Amino acid sequence: MELTLDKKLTYEEALEQIKSEVDSLLSASPLIIRSYTKHLSLSVGKFIRAAAVSACAMDSEGLISMKAVKLAAAIEILHLATLVHDDVIDNADLRRGEVTLQKKFGQKTAVICGDYLVCMAMKLTASATEQTDLEERMNLQMPDYMGRICLGELNQHINNGNIDLSVHQYLRIISGKTAALFEASFFAGAVLSEKNPDIVKKYTRLGRNIGMIFQLTDDCMDFEETEKTAQKPVQSDYEQNVITLPLIYAFKRIKELKEKAKETKLTRDEINNAVKNAGGLNFTRLVAKRYYDKSLLLMKELGASDEKKDRLQIILDKSFRLI
Repeated sequence: MELTLDKKLTYEEALEQIKSEVDSLLSASPLIIRSYTKHLSLSVGKFIRAAAVSACAMDSEGLISMKAVKLAAAIEILHLATLVHDDVIDNADLRRGEVTLQKKFGQKTAVICGDYLVCMAMKLTASATEQTDLEERMNLQMPDYMGRICLGELNQHINNGNIDLSVHQYLRIISGKTAALFEASFFAGAVLSEKNPDIVKKYTRLGRNIGMIFQLTDDCMDFEETEKTAQKPVQSDYEQNVITLPLIYAFKRIKELKEKAKETKLTRDEINNAVKNAGGLNFTRLVAKRYYDKSLLLMKELGASDEKKDRLQIILDKSFRLI
């Protein structure tokens, strides 16, 4: 039985429904693209953005509307599209333990499939808002966030191999490339449950902070984890000309390292040793911790129920890899 947009679900029911929506969309795509989208269904993630939408959308009774479910599914589909395009740009072979779409079917097919997923996400967003009034429908539009994600990716691409990249420049890049979709997730949920625009803004800032934490922690994982545990390529950012915060800090602290990098490609051992000796990972975690502390303060200002705060705390801790 199809659930109406006015139907209310518990948090657990909402997450299951979101996963079902995403799986159905990927498995029941038009025949010409179905084999590709079904392959993508093997590598869907942990639905942390869907959890964020659901938590933020909880009403005073702890229930979540089907509008939030639709929007969460749209954001997960959009996130999947960005990963497909990322894998093409990075020429990646593995994603979440599965062969990437571009590796299995080719880059041109992957690009087209990624574009199709973006269209699918927009259609799903429209289906969640078509029965609302004009003001709410305008508030729930996602193109601005999508544009910020694209600009963030482009900014990163433009700065590939830029060993003069500053901390501030890098934080601006990831605020678009990664944090914008987290921000969209928190905004989408909050706008459905909160009437006060100032509170919605606080949720939105919380989402941005958590997105920043998520990327900064991921930067550290590239140096610390194995491909088996991460289920994706590691020890590879520099090899793909992506300069992340641990290395930016090492370049800042070790001048001769930057001079050598201007003349030749550094080896992985040189990179790892420099980051370790300069304290690049500790610095990156310190920056992430600042966003974490800001997030804790914001959560106190939301006026949310204990259950809602607990859900948000779990998402915050997951982004920092505390759980």
